[in-house]
Amino acid sequence: FTGSAFGSAAIWQYETLKSRVQTYFEEARADWMDKMRPQKRGDFRKQVNSWWNSLTEGQRTVTGIIAANAFVFCLWRLPGMRRIMFTYFTSNPSSKALCSPMLLSTFSHFSLFHMAANMYVLWSFSSSIVSLLGCEQFLAVYLSAGVISTFVSYVAKMATGRFEPSLGA
Repeated sequence: FTGSAFGSAAIWQYETLKSRVQTYFEEARADWMDKMRPQKRGDFRKQVNSWWNSLTEGQRTVTGIIAANAFVFCLWRLPGMRRIMFTYFTSNPSSKALCSPMLLSTFSHFSLFHMAANMYVLWSFSSSIVSLLGCEQFLAVYLSAGVISTFVSYVAKMATGRFEPSLGA
């Protein structure tokens, strides 16, 4: 998984760089058309756009991770989703589904305080780590760390004979 994650991140990073170069040249050609276009309306849209543009690249990257974690947290609160959540969003070596929960349990938190603390820490160091690694490599590290920590949890559960489900990375 880790090799695939970093390989995909390298390809994604290359394609992003290529796209940025192409966009730069396209914007240079179409710059004169901006003066002819009417301005977009809507104060809320401008505020959201202004907020989004004020974020660092790391904070924009982590915003997606936080949204995914919040979505999964809300799914835990729906009674009809409990069976699916226990099957795919908890790690348990005695489960029938072994591979997908290794990744999906990374986004799973049962306690609001636990999720809020984790997301705060992720938000606080996101700018520096993304500027160091790049957005793509950061996501590869994040996902790989989740899968590896779940694997270590599997090994520990097998060694101790305790097969209860767990969530989180």
